[in-house]
Order: sequence, then C-alpha cells, then structure tokens
Amino acid sequence: MSQQLFYAFLVFAVVMFFTPGPNNIMLLASGLNFGFRRTLPHMAGVTFGFAFMVGVTGIGLGAVFASVPVLQTILKYSGAAYLVYLAVAIARSGPPDPGEAETRRPMTFIGAALFQWVNVKGWVMAIGTITAYAAVASYPWNVCVQVAVSVAMGGLSSGAWALSGSALQSLVKSPRAVRVFNITMALLLIASLYPVLIEP
Repeated sequence: MSQQLFYAFLVFAVVMFFTPGPNNIMLLASGLNFGFRRTLPHMAGVTFGFAFMVGVTGIGLGAVFASVPVLQTILKYSGAAYLVYLAVAIARSGPPDPGEAETRRPMTFIGAALFQWVNVKGWVMAIGTITAYAAVASYPWNVCVQVAVSVAMGGLSSGAWALSGSALQSLVKSPRAVRVFNITMALLLIASLYPVLIEP
C-alpha cells in the first residue's frame, strides 16, 4: 500500500466528509429537532449507505455511468428535486411539542442509506474516491481501504454534525428560533445544489 497516497486520501476524506453538504446539514437539523439518540439511525444510514456506495462504485458501477452519461444527468436532476423536497420539509417543520414528540420521526436507517443514491455530492465523493485514489493499493484491496476509511470518516462526521445540532437544543429554545434555524438549514441545503447544477 502506498502510504503517501493513503495520507493524501485521508486528507481528501476529512475535507469531503466534514464540510457542509446535504447529509451534514440534515444531520445538524435532525440533532436539533430530535436529539442525538433519535438521530442515531440516520447517522448509521449515512455512514454505511455511503460506504456501500463507494464499494459498489469501486467494483464497477462507476463504469456504467461513464459509458451511459445520460444516467448521470437523470441522477443529477432527480437528486436535486429530492433535495428541494427535503429542504421544504425542513423549512416547514417547527419544534415538536410534547404531544408530537413520538409521532414525528427522524430519518430512518434505510431512508438515509437510500438517500445516498440521489445525493449528488455523495456521487462526486464516491467517484472521486475511486478514481483519484485507485492506486492507494492493488485491486481489490484499494476498494477495501476506501470503504474502511469511508466508514470511519462517515461515522465521525455524522456524529459530530448530529452532536452539534443536539448541543444547540439548549441554546435554541423558542419556537421562533427553531423555525429560523430550520429555514436557514433548508436554504443551505438548496444552496449546496448550486455547484452541481451549474456544471454542464
């Protein structure tokens, strides 16, 4: 295994996983609205769902997208539409009152894992991981290394963002403040689409 390339890959992973994106913004909002414990399935779905996508891409799904470019276009716009839908749902949500606390649910493990397949930033990360750092080790060990790093960084990043949202619960107490926070998160979620949509 190339240690120099491995360390470069770690830097890439830290930047990609910890910077704001659809997953992290939704985890932050979920941490505030539902607390850290109830956000655990969402966190696990993001972590393992993305790592699975990296593995499948490394095995060969990336070649399918390269040979049929229209699939990338379909993915791009369907993913963008779904993110807009999620942004509207976040913006419209307020703080749960005690009577609604158990009826309102955060994203499930399956929902978060499936979301990775329409998350445009996720695809950029997965394809970048596989293509730019393929030489980190010989095949198939390179894919194993990339999946393992994705699980580790994904878990740390998801936990940090959800914990940050949960920590805000004590600071953001009024319904108005929670509403402003949710609208801000929704706008950031939509803003995260800008770099993707301006690409040809």
